[in-house]
This record gives sequence, structure tokens and C-alpha cells, in this order.
Amino acid sequence: MDPKAMENDQSTRPEYDSQMYNEAVGQFNRVAALMNLDENIADRLRVPQKATVVSFPFRHDTYTEVETIFGYRVQHLTTMGPTKGGIRFAPDVDLGEVAALAMWMTWKCAIVGVPFGGAKGGVRINPMELSRAELQRVTRRYTMEIINLIGPETDIPAPDLGTNEQVMAWLMDTYSQHVGHAVPAVVTGKPPALGGSVARREATGRGLMFLLPQASNVVDINPEGATVAIHGFGNVGRFAAVAAEQMKAKVVAVSDISGAIYDPDGISVAAAGKWVDENRYLEGYPDADFIDGDKVFALDVDVMVPAAIQNVIRADNAPDIKAKLIIEGANNPTTLEADDMLRERGVLIIPDILANAGGVTVSYFEWVQDVQKYFWTENEVVARLREIMTRAFDEVHSIAIAEEVDLRTAALIKGIRRVADAKLVRGVFP
Repeated sequence: MDPKAMENDQSTRPEYDSQMYNEAVGQFNRVAALMNLDENIADRLRVPQKATVVSFPFRHDTYTEVETIFGYRVQHLTTMGPTKGGIRFAPDVDLGEVAALAMWMTWKCAIVGVPFGGAKGGVRINPMELSRAELQRVTRRYTMEIINLIGPETDIPAPDLGTNEQVMAWLMDTYSQHVGHAVPAVVTGKPPALGGSVARREATGRGLMFLLPQASNVVDINPEGATVAIHGFGNVGRFAAVAAEQMKAKVVAVSDISGAIYDPDGISVAAAGKWVDENRYLEGYPDADFIDGDKVFALDVDVMVPAAIQNVIRADNAPDIKAKLIIEGANNPTTLEADDMLRERGVLIIPDILANAGGVTVSYFEWVQDVQKYFWTENEVVARLREIMTRAFDEVHSIAIAEEVDLRTAALIKGIRRVADAKLVRGVFP
């Protein structure tokens, strides 16, 4: 970035200051410079088009206090169509984090070719500490605070960290009560009984593993029998493990916030999943060794799947990683410094903006089905997901070869180029 551009760089504004947002803008700046992207376009894409901060009262079941809760909704880009992005409930979420996630969602949608701009939402609260009734009250009140921002033609939320199908059902119901009729298309990731798409819950994890055969050809490993370690056993990690096992890869380790289970001969994903359903955490699982969760990254495996939270692969643990292939299931699990270190060692990284795009892809399918009021079979959903994910990988890999860059840079080039082209043809109003 030239000095004059740096003076006018709105991404340095304190509103968005956070490590994650700085990472997102840092990635963008590096690729924009490589592309020789027009600075006028670059300056528009560094900051969200719309950002909303709300606060609202929340009462606990005991009703001894009324707590003030902060919520956010950021729409990074409205050029491509309605905005799309999840809502996370987390105790440390802030505006910068939500803005970064909205930016990544823009690139993700452009990479797989779905007609959305990126958005993201968040509520600063710990959902693990809430009863079902408390979670419902938070969801409905937050929905009312942002109700003028969302809608099937404007901004379509979805689940993310700390939220699920039930939260989306409450969100849809609150919106529908407000407008006076059922509006299934206002949200995706909801239960099938309310117009949710079959296979949506598994989409992100399944989409990750659709890329394993193609990536295995690049790093010369056999996907059948390849050893896989998965950091995270929530919605993404669990279904990635299921998909890996179905492809006859060997899942040797999975982890959650309690720690990790490890068996070099392979873990029964179904048995581990049943244990978690009954006991909430992996800790205590009897049929594998229990190890510290961070030790998953140092295991001698072919494939590593970070599928939990951001910034878990850093400069301090990147040298310990022995995997030849990393498929990023979480958003921004690898810092820029660690990314450089791993690439220098020849580790192939399929970046989050490509690898975990299966979620937004099937969310797009769900939205289309709700709008058309015509629903597809699971086989149709899975086949179309596979087609889009594998085609996106091939296109990104071709850019990587042609431009002599890594897959993250190639994916960003593809996404940014499509968005920049759309910006230019729409022009400036008035």
C-alpha cells in the first residue's frame, strides 16, 4: 500500500480494531498489492458497508438482576445480492471480530459463486451458561434489535459458534411474528420441519472432506487409509470426522474443550459421538487415550483439520505440525506468521474461505428452496455440494499454478477479483 493510501486507510479506524480484523485486512492488503488492485476499489473493500452495534436488557431465570448485553450485525458487501452470514454467541465477541468474519464471508461466497455478500452477527454472551429459556430470550430480543436489517432479500442469518438449529428456529419465529406470516427464507440452518434443507447440518464438515481426494493428489498421499487428526468435535469437526471415516480415512484423534482422545489404530467416530451426546464432553471416553487438546497438532498424521476456533495454529506450535495437508474447517485458524512458516516447509493448506464454504453453499440451497417452495432430496443436495466444492478447488488450484502462489492467495485472488468486477460494473451512486 502506498503512503497516501495508508493515510486514508479506513481499516485503521478504532471501531474495528481487533487481532482478527487486522489479520483479515492484512490478508486482503497482501493479495490486493499482488493483484495491482485499483486503490479506490481496495479502499472500499477494507471496511464494511454497514455495521450495527446494539445493547439490550436480559434477565436471568432467577430474575435477581437485569444484565446489559451487546450484539452486533455487520454487512461487509451489498453489491452481490443479499448479505449472508452466521450469528455467533460467545463471551468475547466484538465488532472487529464480526467485521473480519463478514469480510471472509464475502470472499467465500464469491469463491464458490453464490450470489451473496458477506455478513456476520454476534452476541457477547456465553451460551454454555444459559438455560434453554434464557437462550430463547436472548435470541428473540437480539432478533428484534436487528429486525430492520434482516430479511430474505436483504440479509439472511445462519448458525455459527454457540448457535444451532434451535436458535435459528427462534429467530425465524420472531421475525415471522413481527411481519405477520411465516418467512422461512429469512434464515438458514433451521430444522427441516420449518423449511430447513436436509444435509445442512453436515454440510461444512462434509464439504471439507470432499476436497481430500483432490488435495491428496497434490501432496501425494492416499486418501484411503490416510491418518486424520481433527481439532474440534462440534458441528464442523464431528461431521468432518464422519465423512473422513466414510471415505475410509483413519481418524486417529479428535478434541473438544475438555481435551482430546487419541488412538493410532483409529477411533470409532460413531462411538465417540454417542459418548459426547450422553456426557457432553470427550473427557472420560473409555476406548482411546485422553491427551491434552493442544497435543493434537503435534501428532504424526497425514491430515490436520482445525475445526474449532480461530488462531489455534500459531508461530509457537507450527514447527510441531507433521501433517502434509491442513484443511481449515474453522474460520481463521492459522495466523499469517504460522501460514508462512508452514508453506516454507511444503505443507499444503486448503484455506478456510475455500474449505469450509460447504456451509454457505448449502445455506444458499436452503434459501433457494424456501423462496421457490420446492425442496430437494438429500442426494440432490449432496451431489450439488460436491460439484460446487470440487469445481471451486480446481479453479483455485489452477490460479495457484498460473500465478505461482499458495492456495490461500489463489482463493483470495479469485474472490476479490469477482467482487471487484461487480463493484466496477455497478459503478458509483449518484
